[in-house]
Amino acid sequence: MIFFYLFITFFEIGLFGFGGGYGMLSLIQNETVEHWHWLTSSEFTDIVAISQMTPGPIGINSATYCGYTAVFKCYNSHLMGILGSATATFALVLPSLILMVLISKMFMKYMHHHSVESVFRGLRPAVVGLLAAATLLLMTPDNFSTPSADPWQFCISCFLFVAAFVGVKFVRVNPIRMILYCAVAGLVLLY
Repeated sequence: MIFFYLFITFFEIGLFGFGGGYGMLSLIQNETVEHWHWLTSSEFTDIVAISQMTPGPIGINSATYCGYTAVFKCYNSHLMGILGSATATFALVLPSLILMVLISKMFMKYMHHHSVESVFRGLRPAVVGLLAAATLLLMTPDNFSTPSADPWQFCISCFLFVAAFVGVKFVRVNPIRMILYCAVAGLVLLY
């Protein structure tokens, strides 16, 4: 039964996940952690980190890892986990495939029409909002700790958050290098 719910959940995410993989993260987090409880918040954060470090789009990578983890927890079988990965990934990609095939000719014909341009001008702020929501959803005690529980981890986590933001946004450090730098800093400072 989990395969059915996994397919429906990721199909809906694929259908309504405007803005690419980063825009889908808040939807994936809401469904897999909050709604279905397939993952914990810290597991989801780990999945996002792994998805960023592996080749491919982050939304698809996240779906693959979420599908595997959810089904593996249910059946405790690596083979079933792989089927869960395939199910979630296929379900996430399927709406885009269907919609792109159906609207590609129409879009090319009407892309400079005022109504179509207005729709896309309206979607752009929504995409930024989805990205902001994904960021805020990941700012939890599981990821940062709290000043009362572990002040050292909280301070280091906040420092790494700010350093990563400034490094990528203003200093223009390659995001892959920044991930590696933060991993080393976490190993040295939080081990």
